[in-house]
Amino acid sequence: MNTEQVKSYLLGLQDHICEVLSAEDGTSFTGDNWQRAEGGGGRSRVLQGGALIEQGGVNFSHVFGDGLPPSATAARPELEGRSFEALGVSLVIHPGNPHVPTSHANVRFFSASKPGEEDVWWFGGGYDLTPYYPREEDVLHWHHTAHDACQPFGEDVYPRYKEWCDDYFFNRHRNEPRGVGGLFFDDLNEWGFDKSFEFLRAVGDSYLDAYLPIVQRRRNERWTEQQRDFQLYRRGRYVEFNLVYDRGTLFGLQSGGRTESILMSLPPLVKWRYNWQPEPGTPEAELTDYWLKPRDWLNAGDQGPGCE
Repeated sequence: MNTEQVKSYLLGLQDHICEVLSAEDGTSFTGDNWQRAEGGGGRSRVLQGGALIEQGGVNFSHVFGDGLPPSATAARPELEGRSFEALGVSLVIHPGNPHVPTSHANVRFFSASKPGEEDVWWFGGGYDLTPYYPREEDVLHWHHTAHDACQPFGEDVYPRYKEWCDDYFFNRHRNEPRGVGGLFFDDLNEWGFDKSFEFLRAVGDSYLDAYLPIVQRRRNERWTEQQRDFQLYRRGRYVEFNLVYDRGTLFGLQSGGRTESILMSLPPLVKWRYNWQPEPGTPEAELTDYWLKPRDWLNAGDQGPGCE
């Protein structure tokens, strides 16, 4: 188990994603390094007010401490009382154009130690897409790219982690998913360190392959104030998930992480309206009526709204 190898990869991934997205936007990420009093720290990179990206953050953190917070031990009580080390890159991109989806990606490594016992370690991460005005071409590309990244590791990997993503990124209080899904995995160690780390890299390296073509297709599409208003309304659901359910947000806040970096996932502008419903048959209604439902996207061609 080589933590420095993982750290080197994650720092390089953060640099590469920022470089590519900066070139696409024409605006540079700014950032700062931070320290955590209990141990460790990180470096945050943020882009605000760009030509493409209204706000985006790509955050690296490497923290450690004497005990895992409740968010990490709730599902694994056997880890209570262990010291921990956690490394990860987490990013969220909120474009200004309502036709360009929000995207999220995260790759991370944890280890938990206790004197006299073997270390427990695992990898986790994934990525998911949150469109406001989805296009079938984009959703299929996103999922095909995720599938191709998983394929070398077994036929069952993409469907398993695709289903886990559908289940995880779900606003239970709204009874709807956050977006059109992607990949989510956690507690990965059964393949051994080298293969598990290889899979983490495959996921991390495929994020831009999945997202950038969608950005380039949609970034210059014209939008109306009505569409912008709907985007801000739907961003509220994104915020609700991140503050209520997201394990990474809860882990960061409970472990004494840097609040500014943890909450970089929140969009700069958002709206809530009481009991608002879109008009039936509109693109706004199609988002929840068709797109925000778990589907076999690999075999969903020519099955868009109105084709069911």
